Amino acid sequence: MRAVRPTSRREVVRAIGGTFGALAAPRVLRAAEPDLRFGLTPVFLTSDLELLQRLKSRLERATGRSVKLITRRTYQEITALLVSGQLDAAWICGYPFVAYRARLALVAVPIWKGRPLYRSYLIASADRSAAGLEDLRSDIHAFSDPDSNSGWLVTAAALAEMGTDPAHFFRQTFFTYGHRNVIRAVAAGLAGSGSVDGYVWEVMRETEAELVAATRVVQASAWLGFPPIACPIALADDPAIHRLRHALTDMENDDDGRVVLSMLRLDGFRAEEPSLFEPIAEEMRKVRGGSTG
Repeated sequence: MRAVRPTSRREVVRAIGGTFGALAAPRVLRAAEPDLRFGLTPVFLTSDLELLQRLKSRLERATGRSVKLITRRTYQEITALLVSGQLDAAWICGYPFVAYRARLALVAVPIWKGRPLYRSYLIASADRSAAGLEDLRSDIHAFSDPDSNSGWLVTAAALAEMGTDPAHFFRQTFFTYGHRNVIRAVAAGLAGSGSVDGYVWEVMRETEAELVAATRVVQASAWLGFPPIACPIALADDPAIHRLRHALTDMENDDDGRVVLSMLRLDGFRAEEPSLFEPIAEEMRKVRGGSTG
């Protein structure tokens, strides 16, 4: 009978290391996955660095992926990155979502005041007596972004119904590339009126009360689909997108998520159908005078 050679300390360590190495392999692979690239447009309240960091940390913990937040000055830049697959997902506006709906899929939609809806506001200075869009004729008017639903399309569609357009109705228009900047422009008298995201105006009424008090809502639009989180349609069934959707829709169920939602003044996120944005598609048809594609 062959004698059994005593096992050395080195061999024991090697064996234990091999066992733990095999067990740890999936974690190593997960850690080696590329960043989850998440884009943010000016519809998002990006000036709060603490909010951005908390959002990033919450998404990383919930998805198990390193998250890279990517911001740009215009909606067009973020939309181009998303449609071309250079972003995995982005918080965009309903207008570009509808414009590129053949190439994008919904991930989740924010819930504000109990519904996945918001409105566009026409605003003017607080001491002005204007009662509606007609009273803003010949104004210098501030828009947020040419690809913004609340900050351009809603007003352009209303003017199309009146048989005119922004270039002929207003004396002058300009884009501020940020809903906050529309409010600032009107408050400072740089514009007589502006088109702005109602959610942003309402949040700023809490966070920057003195600034917003210099403006007033002249007219609010119908309720429309809240700016959604979308992904390239090619990634719609990707496990990473499923984890991201769960991270968003489950945010209200843990302390860290509730802190982020509180900072955003949102109730949560919810999976929704693309039909939620059909009223925005109708606005596009009014402005373009044809099919939205």
